[in-house]
Amino acid sequence: MPQLLVRLPNHLGDACMTTPALALLAANGFALTLLGRGWARDLFAAHGWPAVALGGGWRDRARCVRTTLSGAGRDARGVLFTNSFGSALDFFLGGRRAAGYATDGRRLLLRPAFEVPARWSTGMHMVEYYYTLAADLAGIGGAPPARLDLEVSDAARMRARALLDAAGVGPRYVVLCPVAVGLHRGRVKAWDGFGRLCDELHSRGHAVVASPGPGEHTAVSAVLRSATILPSTDVGTFAALLSLSRAVVANDSGPGHVAAAVGAPLVSVFGVTEPTRTRPWGPGVTLVGSERGWPSYEEVSAAVAAVLAAA
Repeated sequence: MPQLLVRLPNHLGDACMTTPALALLAANGFALTLLGRGWARDLFAAHGWPAVALGGGWRDRARCVRTTLSGAGRDARGVLFTNSFGSALDFFLGGRRAAGYATDGRRLLLRPAFEVPARWSTGMHMVEYYYTLAADLAGIGGAPPARLDLEVSDAARMRARALLDAAGVGPRYVVLCPVAVGLHRGRVKAWDGFGRLCDELHSRGHAVVASPGPGEHTAVSAVLRSATILPSTDVGTFAALLSLSRAVVANDSGPGHVAAAVGAPLVSVFGVTEPTRTRPWGPGVTLVGSERGWPSYEEVSAAVAAVLAAA
């Protein structure tokens, strides 16, 4: 099988949205090795694709690419799901031009360089953007599936269940993900109603849990005062925790995309970012709000109630 080194996006949500593209490449005869953040190994562990952590300065990254290419064989190829000049340069300095979209002035560093799809200018979703690149590389057509189908391992489910058991949480619980890192065009990306929603769910007898990311424990505890706060864990176990839940409520953030990727019933709250391109992908997603402003508390509460009634 031809060896293919895949440079993943740097953000968790974007990496989730490459899942159909990765599956397409694997189904068309490519043996994948993933290069990206350290959490990529855990995120895609159930798929069996080896992952290499790529970090440090440009010399470190180029050395890592060169070493990985050497281990994959002389015919190994590369593909970039990133758009940056720097990621193309990493492969070029590592001894191989990778395939990718001709963005950020990097056309001469790519082989082949694919044109950005014309539909991108009219609101193409990121899942479609990544999938089209994979389809072009494989020389086929088609559209991405309705579900991301990120697989969760039995081992990850066992670790998630152990966390819940240790905290005294039963099998029917709701996960709240109130954190959204950074700003979008100077505006906060996190909805401000999570504390009220947590208290409402708790008063109605629902078990509410959260599993903060690294460095988020204090912030999450301050917002979700009536929730059970689980310890931070690896991305694979977190994905399993979401997959076992009755419902997940999240901002436009990495956790929301992980929830959609594993098929969890998700209420996705938007207020500043554009759902057309970045909404979580899947039939189990209920979208509330838009880039024009946050929804009212009552809209979110009603959406959560509807999801729980159907669970």
